[in-house]
Order: sequence, then C-alpha cells, then structure tokens
Amino acid sequence: MSSTFNRPDDAQRSRIKNELHRDVALRQRSYREQALKLFPHVCARCGRELSGKRLRELTVHHRDHDHNNNPNDGRNWELLCLYCHDHEHEKFKIVGYFDGSKPDDIAPPPPIFKPFEGLDALVKPADDQPADQ
Repeated sequence: MSSTFNRPDDAQRSRIKNELHRDVALRQRSYREQALKLFPHVCARCGRELSGKRLRELTVHHRDHDHNNNPNDGRNWELLCLYCHDHEHEKFKIVGYFDGSKPDDIAPPPPIFKPFEGLDALVKPADDQPADQ
C-alpha cells in the first residue's frame, strides 16, 4: 500500500491558510475566549488559580444552564475548574434523591442482622437482686 502525497499548490495553500485564519478568528470570538479575556483565571467556586497549560482546566459555566445565552458582557458566565463544573452539574441530578423521593427499586434490602437484639436484658438489673447492692 503505497500512498502518494501530493504537495498542495499555491491556490490550495492559500485556501488552507485562509481557513486556518478564519478558524482562529472564530475561536477567539467564542464565548470561552471572551470569558477568559473578561474574567481573572480563577475558579469562581474554589478559588484555584489556573495558568499556563492548566488554563485548559478552566471551563465556562452558563449560570442559567442555557448554552445559547451568550451575552457579550459575560453576565451569564462564570469560570469554573473542571471539578467544580462537574459538581455544579451533578448537584442538579441528585436534588431529589435524599428527600424521600428515591425510587422503590433502589430501596435498601431489609436488615438481617440486629446488633442491639437482647441488649436490654444485659443492661437492666435482674429482678431477684436488690437495686442498692
């Protein structure tokens, strides 16, 4: 299997270069790039400061959870680290879990071990012994 690599001619190179410049411009206009320019590179929840290679761990969270709501002033955005962003979205999944609305199929099995069974017989004094001894 031999593959022949044809070098692009000047017109193709120019087209590829223009596409790359367009992609860079689109990315710079994206809401993530805008948010990184507007806000300090600090997680709004935990306060972790991210820079350099770790800057990619900083994500844009939409406060109203609508990814189409991207105002230029950034009032719907906050920068969160990956961990806080995951937690922000997970907390909405577990909202009703602990308030008694857990489905019946997840109910715990009935207990088979009773650790305090017979404890009252051990703690209470016997009836035949006087209480003052």
